[in-house]
Amino acid sequence: MTTMPASEFASRFLDSFQVSAFRLETLDSYLAENEREPYRRFLAGEPQEPDWRRSWQQTVQTIRETARSIGRVHVVPEELTDYLKFEITCAYPASVDAGEDVRILSRSRADALGLPHGEDYWLLDDARSAVLQYGPEREFLGVEFADSDRVEQHVTWRHAAQAEAVPLHDYLESVGLAPTH
Repeated sequence: MTTMPASEFASRFLDSFQVSAFRLETLDSYLAENEREPYRRFLAGEPQEPDWRRSWQQTVQTIRETARSIGRVHVVPEELTDYLKFEITCAYPASVDAGEDVRILSRSRADALGLPHGEDYWLLDDARSAVLQYGPEREFLGVEFADSDRVEQHVTWRHAAQAEAVPLHDYLESVGLAPTH
């Protein structure tokens, strides 16, 4: 596999696909520098400042304006961690508003489908997979590009995950949570 640092992958993301980008997320928490303060505010019960999501919203809007699609499925446990509550109520609604197809799948259903644990990836045009690498604190380090057999597995997992996952707002309603904008 070829490795690319996180900053390089981020800077090239918009040019890395022609038709579609799909992300499978399987971790219960992540450490992203731009989320530190919003997550602290969330835990303290303070209102969110929407500016921290604008960069990603602009990325999603650019993707949609160029007739491409972007989506993700996040596999979550039945009992949500504080971080997951933050992510699905504070981060994802802005992504959906910008045009990203965000869906949630229970870990028990993901297990029944044979989806992985701890393997996050971006599937680009169903032709390339960027497997995300994380450090011990769940900080994003970079990606490794998978071989063709792994790409085929990721396509299969994407189809299974998208078919079974629930759209974000339906999921929020089902668990009694509301988006925070």
